[in-house]
Amino acid sequence: MSAPKSHLLSQVIESECVFNGDWVPASGPLQSIIEPATGERLMRCATADTADIAKASRDAALAQPAWAALGPRQRAAIFRKAADVAEQSFDELALYVARETGAALFKGQHEVREAIVLLHQAAGLLSQAHGVVLPSEAGRLSYARRQPHGVVGVISPFNFPLVLSMRSVAPALAAGNAVVLKPDPQTPVSGGFLIARLFEAAGLPKGLLQVLPGAADAGEALCRDPNVRMIAFTGSTGAGRKVAEVAGRNLKKVALELGGKNPLIILEDADLDLAARNAAWGAWLHQGQICMATGLILAHESIAAELTRKLVEKAQAMTFGNAAREEAAMGPLINQRQLQRVHDIVSDTVRAGARLEAGGDHDRLFYQATVLSGVKPGMRAFDEEVFGPVATVVSFATDEEAIELANRTEYGLAAAIISPSVGRAMAIGERLQCGMLHINDQTVADECVNPFGGRGASGNGGSVGGPADWDEYTQWQWVTVKDTAPVYPF
Repeated sequence: MSAPKSHLLSQVIESECVFNGDWVPASGPLQSIIEPATGERLMRCATADTADIAKASRDAALAQPAWAALGPRQRAAIFRKAADVAEQSFDELALYVARETGAALFKGQHEVREAIVLLHQAAGLLSQAHGVVLPSEAGRLSYARRQPHGVVGVISPFNFPLVLSMRSVAPALAAGNAVVLKPDPQTPVSGGFLIARLFEAAGLPKGLLQVLPGAADAGEALCRDPNVRMIAFTGSTGAGRKVAEVAGRNLKKVALELGGKNPLIILEDADLDLAARNAAWGAWLHQGQICMATGLILAHESIAAELTRKLVEKAQAMTFGNAAREEAAMGPLINQRQLQRVHDIVSDTVRAGARLEAGGDHDRLFYQATVLSGVKPGMRAFDEEVFGPVATVVSFATDEEAIELANRTEYGLAAAIISPSVGRAMAIGERLQCGMLHINDQTVADECVNPFGGRGASGNGGSVGGPADWDEYTQWQWVTVKDTAPVYPF
């Protein structure tokens, strides 16, 4: 099975280059990009080193002022053109994203659809007001306007690489910045080169978007580089702490979207069939490799056993294999290291006294849909983000206990509550420490137009997306204007 090669992808797959407006060789070694489901090599990718990052950042800084000075309608047209190009190559792009990420085809299709939405959202930013007139004394015009940072460094992960890169790249460019994008080296096309090709085809001026896959040293160089004024990072909490430390020492703005241990509270009056479907979707979608994945299923003690039984039935019916070719419901985990971590968490939790109700085994990188019950605080599956297909069931007796269990975490990304008693569910939700709250849904949700972000170990309190993008990718400049300078007493 060879990699799909559309007019958009063929140059990327065959070039073994990085992108700076042109396709050029990088200084780092070539690495093979392997399809997780088959073990087949999709392409060989050039990797960037610290020298490449330094040059890319300098070039981006030189290109940025002319872009910021370009009229908003001219900039917006480029985003709409990029969206059109993505629409025209939708099927090829969706299949490639699914293959490179080890995902089901519908997940690849979802990423391409959302990337198109993000491009249109970026175009729409440019028709919005870019400032406000402020009250001031007579004879003085006082206003505040949004100014681009200059160069924004974007570091994106492997799990939803197209969406999680594009949601920073597109609004950052729209706001007048240049961008240096370092996608995860496991998904360089989905997270980087595909975006480069879309903007190249749309006529983005050269130098404004630099795409350089690389290892941790390249990411650290981006955080240190004096030409880069902001870092937008999506990834694990551990890596996010390192990014924040290095970028903070260099006085950069940092936007962190990190991990989560997201609770789904199911009250005793919930429809159990619906609740089980929501819990399974939230826990096992994309093999649980989602920051918003349902990490804790908190079920009232009167329904916990029956809910667990329904989840076991669903787990036993789940198929795994090459989901990109629609041969199974679930695909593989991204690599052996992640699989081993998931298995260790499950095994350690069972040894600590939890019950393995279903799953808990694997074939190559394919980890079975797993159900754990009897999980308590202090067990790894309760305390840690698993990032694998593990449904962790915890029982509670009262609403107060549910709230306490849901908040017993360093994370604070998403939370959800299922109950026909909407008022009761909203009262519980008011007390949950989370950046996103869903009543009568599971925890995995994003519509691109909403502020997306968490608190605590899930991020540094900011949000990206929708109305939050102006706040993240620009800074305020206050301007006053008078006809003549005043006569001060000195």
